[in-house]
Amino acid sequence: MNILIVSQHHSRSPQAVSLAGAFLSAALTDHELLSASCRVTLRDLYPDSSPEESLQEILAQAPDAVGISVYLWNRSAALELARALKQRRPDLLLFVGGPEPTVEPLPFIEDGPFDFAVIGEGEITFVEVVAALLDGRSVAGIPGVATMEGNHAVWVKRNPTAVLDTLPSPFLTGVLKLSPAVGMLWQLARGCDFRCSYCCDSAGVGGTRRFSPDRVEAELRLLAKSDVAQIFVLDSTFNGDPDRAKRILRLMSKLAPRIHFHLEVRSEFIDEEQAGLFAAITCSLQIGLQSANPKVLTRVGRRLDRNDFATRIGFLNETGVIFGFDLIYGLPGDSYDGFRKSLDFALALYPNHLDIFPLALLPGAPLALDATRLGLNHLTEPPYTLLDSPTFPAAEMGRAAGLAKACDIFYSRGKSVAWFNGVCRGLSLQPAALLERFAGWLDGESSLVVEEELGDDDVWLLQRRFLESCFNELGKKRLLPLALDLVDYHHHYAAALLAVPPLLPTEEELVVVELAGSSFTLAVSTRMSRFSYEIIDILECGEVELAQFVRSFKKTGSCAVIYPRDGEVMTESLADPFYRLLERLDGRRRVGELPEEMAVDREEALSFMEFALAEGIVVKGGS
Repeated sequence: MNILIVSQHHSRSPQAVSLAGAFLSAALTDHELLSASCRVTLRDLYPDSSPEESLQEILAQAPDAVGISVYLWNRSAALELARALKQRRPDLLLFVGGPEPTVEPLPFIEDGPFDFAVIGEGEITFVEVVAALLDGRSVAGIPGVATMEGNHAVWVKRNPTAVLDTLPSPFLTGVLKLSPAVGMLWQLARGCDFRCSYCCDSAGVGGTRRFSPDRVEAELRLLAKSDVAQIFVLDSTFNGDPDRAKRILRLMSKLAPRIHFHLEVRSEFIDEEQAGLFAAITCSLQIGLQSANPKVLTRVGRRLDRNDFATRIGFLNETGVIFGFDLIYGLPGDSYDGFRKSLDFALALYPNHLDIFPLALLPGAPLALDATRLGLNHLTEPPYTLLDSPTFPAAEMGRAAGLAKACDIFYSRGKSVAWFNGVCRGLSLQPAALLERFAGWLDGESSLVVEEELGDDDVWLLQRRFLESCFNELGKKRLLPLALDLVDYHHHYAAALLAVPPLLPTEEELVVVELAGSSFTLAVSTRMSRFSYEIIDILECGEVELAQFVRSFKKTGSCAVIYPRDGEVMTESLADPFYRLLERLDGRRRVGELPEEMAVDREEALSFMEFALAEGIVVKGGS
């Protein structure tokens, strides 16, 4: 029997991994008879393929059965694909699983596109389904399988697997192939200890089940050996068991120092030791703040002590950990003004980014079940987002969406964490007020700005143009040159941080290089910039207070190269002749020809070029 398990991803990204399908496939590996009679193939589909191309890709595998994982983003696409498959292959057995059909299976099976739905955790159910199909038996009545009986979907509930280690590992069984320099999803736990009323993670199941330390270590060793570039850890509260989290962090530091880990954590479990362990690995943390209003959070089953939250985030800032916050606008009892205050609170804590969402009334979530009583008017189809509420009218939901977009472009994509609050203070504006100004300014630029097409350099230029207008309008023109120095430097710093440096020449290679007769060019990882103030003075000040700095320092001007070396970003303030020398490198002209025409001392120029080559600032022409 040939079974195809299809995952329809919302984009091509490191997170586009068929983990759910891989767990199903791995579950068959413990059953020799079943696995000998059944072949399971994982197939990934992406939006850049047309529906017809996706259809042909599946039919080309000549499957006997096709299973499709359905999440919020692909419900419509999954139903469309299933109907097309049934039309082309009426005999094809189709089944569906995932969060959406688990909560509400009827729409998937009542019209016939799917023959049955797998409800809840699917590994054991899938094995029993395969056994029934191979025996020619009906799957109706199997626990965890929903089928139609008249006009109703019926199923027998299957309890979640109590001991997760009994489920074969997609990694250790070899179902998921690991490749260097790609991303991977890694599940460490299922369920959630919290009951936030807008979420489905704990729906029908209380508490968190976790894979054992031995299973975690075995998988981590394999992932590290495979040189996977980044891992998205699937555990809604990674540090919910603080001692376990610390053990795993030590393992990550020991076994996988080169892997970047993405982790979801709760602030209340962060202490100084844990912050230090996060800092000892390469990672980024996502922290669910959602709102800075404790009364609003209480209504959705969350708690917030603002002082405690700020203290624990301070531990992350002190150790240099990269982190971001989630915010939701439209929560019951919240308002546009409340959202602005949440934004001010969040940005004052220096997150590296913010992920901001409108409230979604997800099927099966307690808040969705109570939506009518609470007056929460929302879309009844994906993405189920709030349209309006008694405290958040539709017009203000629109304003909040504009503010969220402005924050995403100017703050998160603009990588402005290092200078944003300083610029706000220089302009005497709260963070939300500055972003509101940017949102209004963007509206005026709407014919020129298509957010999806903006690259990093485009965002940087938008920031510069907006700040020029903003400082001038608010009578702060004298602070503008310093603000632009900060924007420029951190833009180049971020670019250098992400760049791949060249292979540095050895001392022996440097000795034999005939500098004067060689041609050079800037390494692609090198950034050059001119500044109004001495850049080293700016960097030595730490967090710059614009007005104080401008009173204390003169606009002497400076120029610098910013480049990656040995895992760090280096900044060299250069004398103007050497900066101009670098500007003239084109990979063709010999270096020895340049000093005379530039009126630069030849020996000093060659000595500088030797330094630049050794540091990876330049590379030989053609390299």
